[in-house]
Amino acid sequence: MQTVKLQNESLVEIATFLVRRWSEKNNIIIEISDKVETKTRLKEHKVILTPLEKRIGNDFQRYRQFRTSLWYEAMRIKHCKKILSNDHAFGFILNTMETQRVEELGRKIWRGMSEEIIFNHTFMLISRPQLHTVYGKARIVEAFYQYFMFGAIKGEIQSSNFEKIKKATKIAKYNINKAINENLETEWLEKKVTEIIKTLEIDSLLTIPISLPFMKAGMPLSEEEILKVLKVISKNKEGEHGTVDPSAVLRGDDIYDEYKLLLEEFKKTENKGLIPEAVGIQTPSTRNVDETTIYDMNLINGLKTKFKEWKSGWKEQHLKSGDEFDEENYIEGNEPFFIDIKKSIKTKIVILLDHSSSIASDAIEYKKATLALCEVLAFLKVKFAVYAFSTQDRSMVCWSIKPENIKWNNITAKRLAQVIANGSTPLAEVYDKMFPILQSKRPDIFLTLTDGEPSDPNAVRNMTKSLKGLGISMVAMGLGSNTVRAITIANNLRHLGYEKTMSVSRLKDIPSKVIGILDV
Repeated sequence: MQTVKLQNESLVEIATFLVRRWSEKNNIIIEISDKVETKTRLKEHKVILTPLEKRIGNDFQRYRQFRTSLWYEAMRIKHCKKILSNDHAFGFILNTMETQRVEELGRKIWRGMSEEIIFNHTFMLISRPQLHTVYGKARIVEAFYQYFMFGAIKGEIQSSNFEKIKKATKIAKYNINKAINENLETEWLEKKVTEIIKTLEIDSLLTIPISLPFMKAGMPLSEEEILKVLKVISKNKEGEHGTVDPSAVLRGDDIYDEYKLLLEEFKKTENKGLIPEAVGIQTPSTRNVDETTIYDMNLINGLKTKFKEWKSGWKEQHLKSGDEFDEENYIEGNEPFFIDIKKSIKTKIVILLDHSSSIASDAIEYKKATLALCEVLAFLKVKFAVYAFSTQDRSMVCWSIKPENIKWNNITAKRLAQVIANGSTPLAEVYDKMFPILQSKRPDIFLTLTDGEPSDPNAVRNMTKSLKGLGISMVAMGLGSNTVRAITIANNLRHLGYEKTMSVSRLKDIPSKVIGILDV
């Protein structure tokens, strides 16, 4: 099982789902970076995560740390009003106290996190520096952090300083409990940081050296060493989390089932192939992309309701009043009472989205409409693939948004959101790059959505003829800013050899128009 590793693209998808679920914020985006510690930028609605390979332990242990750090960041998003920089003592201490506060608040809802928190604390303590390697007043802050978070310190410290640390820890825990019990938030707790700084006798602007878990990545850890630290943590946290079995925490049986399932799903996807299907076709990056901006839930839900009724043959209505229904008499005179009619679409379709510069002014609405189309096609279980083209660095690029054998999900939505409308409309060149895919997959319909005239109409006619020779039905949809423009584009498309052309002046009509051309 350990021979298969989760790749960053899969981790982004998992992390996005978990953070949004835990934080109840659907606009959070995830970025994985090996250059910074895990952090949340509230104003940007972004969580930056340390990748798995930079963490300590084996693959499963790294995944557990990754998962728990996600939970903490989700709780920060849900409960914190601000997150300061860890570069100086004031921000470092506030963030440390906030970690404890959001942990307590989070555990009231997510009670099953206790064992994972203890497990994560074990690796956090293992990765913290020995006190003798931290110099100056920063040693006192590091010792405070270790004692406050884990109830233990790594190394020795002067007894006078240790007394300050114990007193500061007591003050911090008292204020955190008060904040939780009285529903006080970040701003209130921030005012209490000064008291802790005075108790520790340090400067609020004291520079705090970076101490990251991945500084010791790959270091060998035996199960006995981990269990030894885990026992210390679980004993010190007994008052907060209750009694736990350190051996059971180390095994993490419940999380392992989840991890095993993820690996199996990733292996299936990997075997199908996520790499571009032909030379010259690229896959858009999904890092640092907020796909929620192109989700029009009203449009999507309306379309799903419409096609749900079409699919089942039943129409659902919600009325304030109505006639009384005598089901027994009805059943006696109407047999069979229910006839289950399930319509399905067997047509395979490949969709090509024009992202030339002429679409730029309406790019968001265009993407909302095309995303809604993809959501409905997935809902109806239609076999479909989606590609797009644009110009990047003065060269035409054909983008693979969704290959036929991959499910539509938030990763494919991120790919669509990432494509920037730019350049001309070199349809013939795009068709030429896609020819090997279309020749191999042989879809029933190849649909092109475009709002402009192609750069070389004669070349397009030749490519259209070649693709029709493969038995593919060539269809084009013109996108116009108004009815007159839409009709003009449709008329132009008719001269390019397409078997069927249509047009829309309202982008929201795209999904219904496309569904209408599919055989049922």
